[in-house]
Amino acid sequence: MKFRIKMTLCMLSLLSVLFGAGGSLLIAESFQDTLEREKEAAFASCRMVWTALQIVNGLDPYLDGDALAQTMDQLYEQDRTGWAALRLRTEKDTLYSVETGAARLLQSKELPKPGSCLFDIAADADGARYLLLHSAVETSGDVLYLQTAHDISALYTTRQNQQQTYLRIFSVMVLLCAALSYTVSKALTRPLAGLSQASRAIASGSFSSRAPVLSEDEIGAVSADFNAMAAQMEETISQLHQAVERQERFVGSFAHEMKTPMTSLIGYAELLRSGTLTPDEQSEATGYIYSEGKRLENLSRKLLELLVLKRGDLPLVEVSPADLIGELVERLRPLFAKTGVTLSSDCRKGTCYLEPDLVWSLLLNLTDNAQKALVQGGHIRYQCDMLDDGCRIQVADNGRGIPAGALDHLTEAFYRVDKARSRKQGGFGLGLALCQEIALLHNGSIAFANQPAGGACVTVELRGGRP
Repeated sequence: MKFRIKMTLCMLSLLSVLFGAGGSLLIAESFQDTLEREKEAAFASCRMVWTALQIVNGLDPYLDGDALAQTMDQLYEQDRTGWAALRLRTEKDTLYSVETGAARLLQSKELPKPGSCLFDIAADADGARYLLLHSAVETSGDVLYLQTAHDISALYTTRQNQQQTYLRIFSVMVLLCAALSYTVSKALTRPLAGLSQASRAIASGSFSSRAPVLSEDEIGAVSADFNAMAAQMEETISQLHQAVERQERFVGSFAHEMKTPMTSLIGYAELLRSGTLTPDEQSEATGYIYSEGKRLENLSRKLLELLVLKRGDLPLVEVSPADLIGELVERLRPLFAKTGVTLSSDCRKGTCYLEPDLVWSLLLNLTDNAQKALVQGGHIRYQCDMLDDGCRIQVADNGRGIPAGALDHLTEAFYRVDKARSRKQGGFGLGLALCQEIALLHNGSIAFANQPAGGACVTVELRGGRP
């Protein structure tokens, strides 16, 4: 059952209970008030009769039945419409009686005590309703009983008419309430339909689907939260797809990196086994096997370093980045001078928390990439600035720069901008991936950019904290 149908049925149930109970109580209260007024009128008529009889009895101390009957007849003639039946009697005899259809209803089995009265309601064979009043007064040593019947059929007819009118109004109200409540429920639940449609669309693979936010109430808040969840899920799935693509590229690159040296190793090993090589050829073959073995050793070491860094549980110590960079420059300057590469540094003094061996490896990898980008000499410049929670290191060169399409892939394992040149220079495409892991270990980041004057600049922020 749809939610809008449930809401409609709930509204109809509440209307039926509240409106039905309220209307019934109102009609019952109105009927009871009218009945009480009829009782008061009947009691007033009875009191008037007793007053007249007391006057007659006061003039004649001896009870005269004929005089009482004459007085009762006069009273009845004065208010014929007020009584449906009238009877005056003693405990044994009837002194006066108006014999009508309601007279038989006055045959009471219980007579009231002197000075009191009893009310009763009775119906005749035709269904007419009467209000019966029995009263008693003691006079001249005897007890007189006055019994009257008043037609109150109109009162019951009025109540029946009110109930019928109320039933018609109630039926119309139920129909109107059903139509209005269904319309309102449909309008209120329209955002839920949009939310359900968006959910089905996302389940079918359309992760960009969103639910319409039509209000600022709780349903609108749920729709907004759903959209936020869908956006986050879409981003997560996109990241998973990218991770799968990177993993596929990683496996392909790893297989390619392993295939070339392994093919060479197997080929030269077969030549050595054949025993047909000259001493010079044997020396060349063993040298190639050694170089390719070292290449595989370096590859396994780089992969192991990546796996170790991903654990992220290495301790940090207080280190001066300026001293670390200064020592690196002094060590590399003589070596790079042979190839026409110059080094310079501009570092601010200060200390922060680093893992010195990893930062040293990071600087070496960045320097190695900068050197490979240089053409026939060049310049590599280091700059270090202190931050509130660490340091910022920049390594810039005036080489070839970075192609725009490669900027987003530089930190992927085995990715190389110039595959032929990098392989010839002995690279695996793992250096910048290591640099990124080292930066993440220090709660930092690494960014790559081309310089307007030529060359590239790598900015590394290491936010391991400061003492």
